[in-house]
Amino acid sequence: MARGAALGDRPLRQAGDWRARWRAFRARTIADPRFQRWAAGFLPTRRIARANTRALFDLCAGFTYSQTLFACVRLGLFDLLADGPVAAEALAARMRLAPAAAARLLKAAAALDLVAPLPDGRYALADLGAALIGNPAIDRMIEHHALLYDDLRDPVALLRGEAGPTRLAGYWPYAKGDAAGLTAEAVAPYGGLMAASQALIAEDILEAYPLRRHRSLMDVGGGEGAFLAAAGRAAPGLRVTLFDLPAVAERGGAHLVREGLGERARVVGGSFLTDPLPRDADAISLVRVVHDHDDGAVHTLLRAAFEALPPGGVLILAEPMSGTPGAAPVTDAYFSLYLLAMGSGRCRTVAELTAMLREAGFRHVREVATRRPLLTRVVVSTR
Repeated sequence: MARGAALGDRPLRQAGDWRARWRAFRARTIADPRFQRWAAGFLPTRRIARANTRALFDLCAGFTYSQTLFACVRLGLFDLLADGPVAAEALAARMRLAPAAAARLLKAAAALDLVAPLPDGRYALADLGAALIGNPAIDRMIEHHALLYDDLRDPVALLRGEAGPTRLAGYWPYAKGDAAGLTAEAVAPYGGLMAASQALIAEDILEAYPLRRHRSLMDVGGGEGAFLAAAGRAAPGLRVTLFDLPAVAERGGAHLVREGLGERARVVGGSFLTDPLPRDADAISLVRVVHDHDDGAVHTLLRAAFEALPPGGVLILAEPMSGTPGAAPVTDAYFSLYLLAMGSGRCRTVAELTAMLREAGFRHVREVATRRPLLTRVVVSTR
């Protein structure tokens, strides 16, 4: 039996060995400076070699690209161009930059396809710059990245756990669900940022999973109520409950009142790590919550959601997920280090989340397609 199993495994091992040997040979070849020079001049490989050179340089220079974007946002460049092309001299004056400094920034922004120079000396928005207009969530994230860059000054120390307290962990004072001593003012900066990011994806989630079939939705970890406000507008008969730490829920309740949902909304303060969830909703949403927490906390959260739902109730889990085609730089590079600096969490694959949901007791788990899976995917589970 053991002999047969070993023989049966041999083709798989041989296939793996062949791939490993090919990878090793390929790496040795590409690493040879003589091959690099030859490939850059040989017509059939020239385009690939040049593209790889550009990609490697982009990795080395990426910080300067992001700082160029940061400067454009901080100086309001895209807003200045929102109504149409503007002369470089006028832009310099409005940004309060010397003409030479403004020219440097505009040239850099044009190189990154954020703005476009016109033959008459004026500048207009390019596609990427135009996409930032009307997206306050993106602007806030760009501004917020100053904290992340500070924490990534020594990424090796961060990876080894030797970096000490990070600025992002301090910015997220309720990372571990500890509500002791927190005030509404203390949670305001991160709460506002998350509200902006949730508003960016709310329509995608509600398009993928319409809520009109439900009578009551509870958003756990709902922050300032951005997703609940969008859900309430999309489903006028829906009653909504926001569950979050007391200091966070206080701000969320005020926001829901301003959104005109006061009569349909309820706010409950508590921690899903220690407190039971209210049991009167037939749908629970977790919007960009699970990936902020380590596995132990996630198991606690999913089990609490299962216990709070009635038979047939659904859990809607929405966030960026690892394994999304084309999104590896977002989930496995950006969020991986971002969440490390925050102090907890990771992006998980749909398969990982499915296994965790079934372990929590959910009997039926399925993914529903979203318009922009790079920003959010949605997994719906039935109790």
